[in-house]
Amino acid sequence: MFPESAYKIPFFLENDFVRKKCKHCDSYFWTQNSDLDNCGDAPCQEYTFIGNPPTKRSFTFEELREAFLSFFEKNSHTRINPYPVIARWRDDLFITIASIANFQPFVTEGLIPPPANPLVITQPCLRFNDIDNVGLTAGRHLTIFEMGGAHAFNYPKKQVYWKNQTLTLHHNFLTDVLGIDSSLVTYKEGIWSGGGNAGPDVEGCVCGLEVSTLVFMQYKVVGNELIDMPIKIVDTGYGIERFCWLSQGSLSGFHALYGSLLDKILNLSGLNNIDKKFLFESSKLSAIMNSEFVPDRMSLRKRVAKKLDMNYYELDRFMVPIESAYAIADHTKALIFMLAEGVVPSNTNEGYLIRLLMRRVYKLLSLIGIESYFFEIINEQIDRWVPSFPYIKSMQTEILDALSVEVKKYQLTLKRGIGLSKRIARKLKLTGKHEVPLKTLVELYDSHGIPPEIVKDVLQTEGMTLHIPDNFYAMIAKSHISPTFLKEDFDDVSKLKDKVSEIKKTRQLYFENSYLKKFKAVVLKVIDKRFIVLDKTAFYPESGG
Repeated sequence: MFPESAYKIPFFLENDFVRKKCKHCDSYFWTQNSDLDNCGDAPCQEYTFIGNPPTKRSFTFEELREAFLSFFEKNSHTRINPYPVIARWRDDLFITIASIANFQPFVTEGLIPPPANPLVITQPCLRFNDIDNVGLTAGRHLTIFEMGGAHAFNYPKKQVYWKNQTLTLHHNFLTDVLGIDSSLVTYKEGIWSGGGNAGPDVEGCVCGLEVSTLVFMQYKVVGNELIDMPIKIVDTGYGIERFCWLSQGSLSGFHALYGSLLDKILNLSGLNNIDKKFLFESSKLSAIMNSEFVPDRMSLRKRVAKKLDMNYYELDRFMVPIESAYAIADHTKALIFMLAEGVVPSNTNEGYLIRLLMRRVYKLLSLIGIESYFFEIINEQIDRWVPSFPYIKSMQTEILDALSVEVKKYQLTLKRGIGLSKRIARKLKLTGKHEVPLKTLVELYDSHGIPPEIVKDVLQTEGMTLHIPDNFYAMIAKSHISPTFLKEDFDDVSKLKDKVSEIKKTRQLYFENSYLKKFKAVVLKVIDKRFIVLDKTAFYPESGG
C-alpha cells in the first residue's frame, strides 16, 4: 500500500471529506459522512440503489455514454473513437482489457504522442478472468463492457492535470450531471497495476456499487521494483454499464443494459413469471456471489440464503436459470464484437477465447432449454449494437457462418466426449482411482473441448466422482488471455536465436508437401527442458497474413 500522503488530495480536504477505515475490509476510504463505518463498496455494504436509484433521472445506456463523453468534452477533453476489442498492436495481450491498454506501451513509454491530450473515450473491453462471475453478481461482472476513459498525459515540460483535477472532474460528473447526492459518494484507497505500469488509485463507490477507478499511473514495474515514470498519467475508468444500472435501479445490470433482449431470453426459457420481489432481495446481496476469492458457489449461496432466511438449495435452484440468462445476454454480445473484427474460432490465441465463450454460451442455452434459439438471439444482439457500432452489420453474414460451423463442431465434440470420458474412467478404475484429477479435467477441455459437465455425467454412470471448481472457465481462460511463449523464458527472441545459432537449419517439410501429416525427425537439441530443435519438421510456424 502506498503511504497516506499519496491519497491526501486537496480535493478531499477542501470539501470536508474525512479518512476512515472500513470495519469490514480494513480498507481506508474518504467520505463526507463522518458516521459511516464501511467503505461504501459491496459486500461491505449491500446495494441500496436497486429500486431506489440515487440519480436525478434514469439514463439509457446510450444516454449515459453520451453524458459522459459530453461532460469531458466541455471540460477540454478531445473525444476519440474507440479502438478494436482485439489488441493486435500489443504483443503481450490478445484482447483490449481497459482504455489505457490502447496507449500501452507506445504512448506510456513516450515513444509516440497520444492522439489528444487530454482525451476522452468509451472503449469496449473484454475480460475473461471474471467469466464465472458473470450472472452470479447480477451485473457487477461482465465479459464485455464499455470503459469510460478520461486520460491526461503529464510530461516533464507539459503538465495537463493530476490528482486534484481528476477528483474534481469525477465528483462534478456524479453530482452535477447525474444528480447524485455528494454525501453518498465514497472514495476507497487502492493500488493499481497492469500492462507494466502501476500507481495509487481511488475507487468511486455509490450505494454499494463501485462505479469508477481513478488511477494515478506514475511507476513502471520492473521485476519487484517500482521505477518512477517520466510521464505521469491520469488513467480513469468509468463503468458505463454500472452507472446505467445505478441510474435505473433495476433488478440487475442486465435488465438495464439488455432490456427487451433479456426479456426475450427469459420468456423463451419460461422464466417470465419469476418472483420479482424475491429477485429484488437476492440482487441486493448479489455482490457476495464473487467466486474470485471463494471459488465455491454453494458456500457463497449459503451466505446469501442465510441473510434471506431460506434454504440455500432452493435459492440456488431459483437463481441458476436466471443467472444463466444473464450470462447468455453478456456472452452473445462479446461473441459478435470479437467475430466482427475478423477473429476465427480456433484452439490458439484470441480464437481460443471465442471458442471457449461460444461453447459456454451453448452449454447455458442447453441448461435452460433454448439452444435452438441461439442464432435468433445473436441476430437480435447485432441489431441492438449496430446503431453505435455500424461495422457489426457489415460482418453479420461472417458472424453467423462462423458460429454455425462452431455449433456443428461442438455437437460432434460432445458425442466424442462421452466415449473418451468412459475410456478415461475405466482406465482410472483399473488403477484403483475413483476420482478424476483436476489436471485431467483441464486437459479434456483444453485439448479435446469436452466440457466438465459432460465428463461428470459420464463418470456418475461409472460410479465415480468429480468436483468441478466453480471458477473452472476463468481458470482455463486465464491461461489463454495473453501470449507467454517467449516472454516467460527469454527476454527477447535474439537470446533464443543465440542458443540455436550453431545448429544446422531445420528442413521445412511443409514447403515440400503441404498435405504432410506425419513425419519422423531427430532431436538435435533440447533447450531449458522446454524447447526442442528438430532436423526436419512439418509443423508450420504461425505467421501474419
